[in-house]
Amino acid sequence: MAEAIDITALAAHLSALPPGRRLVAVAGPPAAGKSTVTENLAARITTRGRRAQVVPMDGFHLSNSDLDDLGLRTRKGAPETFDVPGLLALMTALRSGSPVAFPTFDRAVDATVPDGGIFDADIAIVEGNYLLLDEDPWRGLLPLWDTTVMLDVPEDVLRDRLVARWVAHGMTTQAGLARAEANDLPNARRVQTGSVAADHVLRTA
Repeated sequence: MAEAIDITALAAHLSALPPGRRLVAVAGPPAAGKSTVTENLAARITTRGRRAQVVPMDGFHLSNSDLDDLGLRTRKGAPETFDVPGLLALMTALRSGSPVAFPTFDRAVDATVPDGGIFDADIAIVEGNYLLLDEDPWRGLLPLWDTTVMLDVPEDVLRDRLVARWVAHGMTTQAGLARAEANDLPNARRVQTGSVAADHVLRTA
């Protein structure tokens, strides 16, 4: 059973990781609050004298044209719609200790931005849905993490957040709920049931 922890204790734990480049996986279903939590963690760690930076997994979305070719456009965000070999290569490069460029994702244009960020810190807080997924090719990531965290959010809270997200993108409430039920929530259940146990569980709702 993974250890439940609050964000203050988690920041203290991560700040105490041994010196050198460290990789921390923060996984969780869509709308679990990964971006907010990881930015908060990075700020807290920095105040403790360690350099921490967030590296989002979203930069490894396959392009819309590639998804169209694969017939996966409506499943965008599912595990099979990411460039996992590219993500693995980045995690390996982060171990070098040198500054490393990484792709980001621009939600406004629904596309990745190559070399959108530069990692040059001590602790990489990597955030994404499937970082602990126990299936190939994702399980290739598992040996790379120094510490792992899973965000725990009830499904009804996820549903409300997902609908609000789609409404903010211009959908009606009904269309947003349909989108969440068709793609986002099945992805959330895949995270919750198909991931390996994390070292720590952080409840965010």
